[in-house]
Amino acid sequence: MNISEFDYDLPPELIAQHPADKRDESRLLVVHRDTDTVEHRHFYDILDYLEPGDCLVMNNSKVIPARLFGVKEQTGAKVEFLLIKRREGDVWESMVKPGKKLHPGDVVSFDEAGRLRAEITGYGEDGTRMVRFLYEGDFSQLLSEIGKIPLPPYIDRESDQEDRERYQTVYCRDEGSVAAPTAGLHFTEELLQKVREKGVRTAFVTLHVGIGTFRPVKCETVEEHRMHFEEYYIDEENAGIINETKAAGGRIISVGTTSTRTLESAADEEGWVRAGSGSTGIFIYPGYRFKVVDALITNFHLPKSTLLMLISALYDREKILKIYGEAVSMRYRFFSYGDGMLIV
Repeated sequence: MNISEFDYDLPPELIAQHPADKRDESRLLVVHRDTDTVEHRHFYDILDYLEPGDCLVMNNSKVIPARLFGVKEQTGAKVEFLLIKRREGDVWESMVKPGKKLHPGDVVSFDEAGRLRAEITGYGEDGTRMVRFLYEGDFSQLLSEIGKIPLPPYIDRESDQEDRERYQTVYCRDEGSVAAPTAGLHFTEELLQKVREKGVRTAFVTLHVGIGTFRPVKCETVEEHRMHFEEYYIDEENAGIINETKAAGGRIISVGTTSTRTLESAADEEGWVRAGSGSTGIFIYPGYRFKVVDALITNFHLPKSTLLMLISALYDREKILKIYGEAVSMRYRFFSYGDGMLIV
């Protein structure tokens, strides 16, 4: 398959720059695979499509304030860090800008008091740097005070205080992502309570969203693309909930592509989910046979992206692109802060 087969036209003004006023009042496009029909609803109507005995599976990873602005102590040059992944202790892999100004041995300070500093210790992959943080006190607290939420590059503004709340799911728990699992942004505590009251079970997995989210597919041929590896974890209790649902004939409804990739990575060939931790570089595109996931809640994805390929694997590439065209004509809001889609 050629990457151009997953392209579509999107007017820039449909890229959501801010979240909806209320999480669950965003729009919801419902895709019925059995009848090849769609409905146009609001996200709070999701209850109409859930049945007792179903299980919603959500990624509870929390976005860290991974964007840091500082100055190179040797020259005073302004630099920007985007933390990618903690490697060991206080050593992180980070994207740096401008990269030409930072080499091993350089030290960067991120606040005037010098409470948080970093020394470049080496080179990572694809132009990243390995950095060791120097600080006194609690690193997470300092990062929370000094760092900024790393909004995706298609949101053309600086992050603000609102993003610290709205670019997180209401159920986030384990810090480690540099991008939000955005399908879950539509849920409120009240909506989740109604979901449970209807007899729908909820289960949580953890996959820390990494740098692959910011990087486009560069291969012309889809099959040549290689995903970046991301860490995931499923505990015994939540694996049990998922497997019990499956055994009882209920549907596994994945909230987001990250939950989907976690479930499909953690499952055996029969579709039973194994508890534990792992690292996944799974790439799901048309032709893939889903082992666990029966339905998917997701957002609208970038042209030529691996996420668009994943949902095309769950339904049908040509039909998905036709639906995207309809969403464009009906002025849906796209990407991270945009509207939702349910594929059943």
